Amino acid sequence: MKEKAIVAVKEDNKLKKLFKSFGVPRLIITGFLVLLFIMAPFVGENFFAQLTNTFNRFSWNAIMVLAMVPMIQSGCGLNFGLPLGIIAGLLGGTISIELGFTGATSFWVAIVIATFFTVIFGWGYGWLLNKIKGGEMMIATYVGFSSVSFMCMAWLLLPYHKPNMVWGLAGKGLRTTISLEGFYDKVLANFLKIKIGSLEIPTGSLLLFALLALLMWAFFHTKLGTAMTAVGSNPAFARAAGININKMRSLSVILSTWLAAVGILVYEQGFGFIQLYTAPFNLTLPTVAAILIGGASVNKATITHVIIGTFLFQGLVTMTPTVMNSMIHMDMSEVIRIIVSNGMILYALTRKTEATR
Repeated sequence: MKEKAIVAVKEDNKLKKLFKSFGVPRLIITGFLVLLFIMAPFVGENFFAQLTNTFNRFSWNAIMVLAMVPMIQSGCGLNFGLPLGIIAGLLGGTISIELGFTGATSFWVAIVIATFFTVIFGWGYGWLLNKIKGGEMMIATYVGFSSVSFMCMAWLLLPYHKPNMVWGLAGKGLRTTISLEGFYDKVLANFLKIKIGSLEIPTGSLLLFALLALLMWAFFHTKLGTAMTAVGSNPAFARAAGININKMRSLSVILSTWLAAVGILVYEQGFGFIQLYTAPFNLTLPTVAAILIGGASVNKATITHVIIGTFLFQGLVTMTPTVMNSMIHMDMSEVIRIIVSNGMILYALTRKTEATR
């Protein structure tokens, strides 16, 4: 009996530790999301269709959230300069179409072209962050805003000529929205897609995320990845061990910028079109919020944080307006989506502040 009591106490302590590590706010968010899925059939929504929408949004956004990990691990903080990587991806996509590539080929060529830009952008971005240590997130925010503002002018002036991309009457300057039909629209989403009734799983998009997440996990278990983590967790120890801190930080910024570029291309293929000009502004805060909701802090992030945070954030953004609309029989989806997403962003940024303190 005594042994059973000891085992019961140990199990109870394990559960308490599990709940504590997961966090009460995330438990509440998870519970609310589960409740929304349960309510969906009762308000006239197809459960499997809503699950499909959640899987789709997860697959579109997960790689951009993964882009936060390298910079957090190296001590550069949250990547508010994410729009720089997104711009590299947009340049890759538009140039690939301009060069005449179509279908799946245009997607892979876009990644190759984007890689060239990410190395240049990431190196410059990393150099700037190395010059101003301690204020990385403030500088990253400036980089994000200024790069988008600069590209708002560049999209009008760059020499694109494809009729399906430029403004019709002027014959120059890229449109705000460019359709990907005939190019890389759904190129991953339709690859090995699993369809069971109204449930659809975008296997290709999820496989690419899984591959990149696995490579990221493997990288941080190499000597180079361990050195990068050491720089983020204890710069003084890393310096004493002979690690080039600036080099590690710059490498993390390049990795983060490249993942953001790939992430926006995956997002575009799932969404079906390219959005230019101020569109990158709309992706930064939700991405930051997702990884923080997943349990990351300003100096530690894992693949688990990416998966949990992306699913919870995108699940709530998808399910809340759908269920609420069906309950009140009014189309307020966009209003509800904004309220929910901004509420989660506010909560996530509050967590960031607490972690910083």
